[in-house]
Amino acid sequence: MKETPSFNVNCNADINRLLSSVTASVRVFAEGHQEQIRRLTSIGAALSAEQNIERLLEMIVDEARRFTNSDGGTLYITSEDKKRLHFAIVQNDSLTTRMGGTAGEITWPPVDLFQDEGKPNYANVSSYAALSGEVVNIPDVYDADQFNFEGTRKFDATTGYRSQSMLVVPMRNHENDIIGVLQLLNSKNKMTGDTIPFSRECQEMTESLASQAAVALTNRRLIKDLENLFESFIKTIATAIDEKSPYTGDHGRRVVELTMMIAEAINMAEEGPFCDIFFNEHQLNELRIAAWLHDVGKVAIPEHVMDKSTKLDGLFDRIELLKMRFEVAKRDIEIAALKKGIDPAKDIPEYESASAECKYELQNLDDDLEFLLRTNEGGEFMPDESVARVKSIAGKTVKVLGQRVPMLDEEEIKNLIIRKGTLTEKERKIIHGHATITHKMLSQLPFPKKLKNVPLFAGAHHECINGSGYPRGLKGEEIPLQARILAVADIFEALTAPDRPYRKANTLSGALKILGYMARDNHIDADIHSLFVKNKVYLTYAKKELSPSQIDKDNL
Repeated sequence: MKETPSFNVNCNADINRLLSSVTASVRVFAEGHQEQIRRLTSIGAALSAEQNIERLLEMIVDEARRFTNSDGGTLYITSEDKKRLHFAIVQNDSLTTRMGGTAGEITWPPVDLFQDEGKPNYANVSSYAALSGEVVNIPDVYDADQFNFEGTRKFDATTGYRSQSMLVVPMRNHENDIIGVLQLLNSKNKMTGDTIPFSRECQEMTESLASQAAVALTNRRLIKDLENLFESFIKTIATAIDEKSPYTGDHGRRVVELTMMIAEAINMAEEGPFCDIFFNEHQLNELRIAAWLHDVGKVAIPEHVMDKSTKLDGLFDRIELLKMRFEVAKRDIEIAALKKGIDPAKDIPEYESASAECKYELQNLDDDLEFLLRTNEGGEFMPDESVARVKSIAGKTVKVLGQRVPMLDEEEIKNLIIRKGTLTEKERKIIHGHATITHKMLSQLPFPKKLKNVPLFAGAHHECINGSGYPRGLKGEEIPLQARILAVADIFEALTAPDRPYRKANTLSGALKILGYMARDNHIDADIHSLFVKNKVYLTYAKKELSPSQIDKDNL
């Protein structure tokens, strides 16, 4: 039997070992490549999920450096006019540097993309990448002749650092515009820690990451722009509604400010009924939007009702008709006296009694008119004797165009005997309707998920704890907490506002007294009122919004 030569055995063993080694290397490479792909996919998802632009910018640099094991990284963002690169993020582990993003704004001057004469600035490597759209991979910047690295050399000389390998990748958006540049510095060997050039694989992975980052950043910017547009539109609508009335020109803004003060006080509460309640960023924004839109329904309320400053105010001020009738009545008395040879303006002894009677009638007319003028102003409460006097005056007549007519018609009587304020019951219902209209209008808008409760909060700001509010007569816990906060803010602003035609602005103590009565009678949330007073939210607001004459010394 023939024996197999020994060299064949050894050769086969070597081949087997080689194949095994190659197989293992391929497996390690494949596994490493798969891991890189998994990481890239994971990073892409994380970038898309990040909502804060500052944190997103930091994440882009952090992940790019982790991918390439880079010592440093810089992210530039292209200016809106496409003429400069602004520093957004600067990081360097060796120099323990973290600038930009959540670490604060970078004040370094931007990199100009064009020279004074308008020529492209190709000397700077970052501006070159932004202008050309090309990736730049430099093994050692000290040996690179294409770009001007004088600034880098000065930086190294000052800090003792040694800049070496550099990878510069432009970032493109969906419209193929360069929106930024990602610059990585000094890739490190994971085993030795030595600085090495950026490998082809690192470059490709960084390009892929930069592409994903550009998409995420563009999406975040688009969302932010839409949010800014939406909020600006809301403020414009609220301002337009306030401007519709000359008496509420700044009501919306003040209610928003006061609402957010109360919400922040609740967030800071460490004891009491609100110690376990905390509004997050989205909930605060939802409440703020509801506050801006709480009176949007007033767009459908007629101006002559919404701005009714006196009882007889309407499409025109009907008090002028009353004045005219009284002048006619006085004229008739004077004419009748003159026909008898009596001049009411003169004292004639032989007609003393007749003249006195004439003057008495004239004085009564003046007194009645003065009373009606005062009554027309409205007030907190009209007593029974005043109501009776209005009806008594209404029983008098005056001759107009040859016919006797009542001194007051039925509509005027109805308005002048309004017990409180200047609105009739019908007009009050019209005003109350703005809350229903607010909810109806806002419910038809496709608010995003995080703003879905805006119609509910805004539409319920006139509901009362005791169920006497409107439009739905909700009570207690049926009213959302946010709507109860809004109610207190709306009432306190109205009580202290200097521009209401139907009442003088209350002093701080006067407004707090009325607010206290409303809390006692369960018109407003007593717990919110207690927090409002205890934390002196009212004083913070007053110092910013009220005139010094309104702020009593007792409340300082």
